[in-house]
Amino acid sequence: MRHFCDRNKEKFAVTAAISILSVVILIGIEHNFANISAQTDMANNTLFVSGSASNQTKPDKVTVSLGVETIEDTAQAALTSNSDLMTKVLEALKAAGVQENETSTSTFSITPNYNYSSDNTQGRLIGFTVSNSIQIESSNIERVAAWIDGAVSAGANNVNNIYFSLSNKRLDDLKNSLLKDAIDNAKTKADIAARATGLKVIGVKSIIVGEAGLPPPIPMYNTESLKPGAGAISTPIISGQQEISMTVSIIYLIG
Repeated sequence: MRHFCDRNKEKFAVTAAISILSVVILIGIEHNFANISAQTDMANNTLFVSGSASNQTKPDKVTVSLGVETIEDTAQAALTSNSDLMTKVLEALKAAGVQENETSTSTFSITPNYNYSSDNTQGRLIGFTVSNSIQIESSNIERVAAWIDGAVSAGANNVNNIYFSLSNKRLDDLKNSLLKDAIDNAKTKADIAARATGLKVIGVKSIIVGEAGLPPPIPMYNTESLKPGAGAISTPIISGQQEISMTVSIIYLIG
């Protein structure tokens, strides 16, 4: 009888120990699960905000393409005539302040001219056209009008294009400044939104930096000055302004 009672006590003790251990394990699991849930909730407390900044600025670089086109009966005559005029144009540009390292040949061509009539489908050679264009790249944008006037007076009869832009250094400086402004703009929005919900910004999860395109402004000039006998009227050139923009997309941590 005593042996039977001892065995029952041992079984009870083992059962009690197992029950206590099970409770401890369950408490530990619940505690860990609560910690994981809390961490997950904190990680999900994010706020997506975009910021932007822009600025209007004057270009500090100009590119001008102009040239001479001549038409003669022979290729040699057209080439000689063109070379003489282009030499005068280059001398006029140099006198107007264009530096030698600011000019380069952009296009050159010798093209035969044909007269196509109803009774000659193959065309009859009637002469040659020589075209020679140069490109000027300079930071002296205030002198563009004087360059065009001097070149036309010397014999240039083509102004192919004029466009203004920003130098790489100037553009980089503006972008860096605007990037800081765009981030400040996004942070201000995030602070306002977080306070409105009873929270505050506690960190940054990610940042994406973007930027807008930089289309060059279109200048205007008086085409009458390209005609012989136009007089001494200066060619008006308008450089305009360019708008530089920077944008950011930021995911903030809030809590």
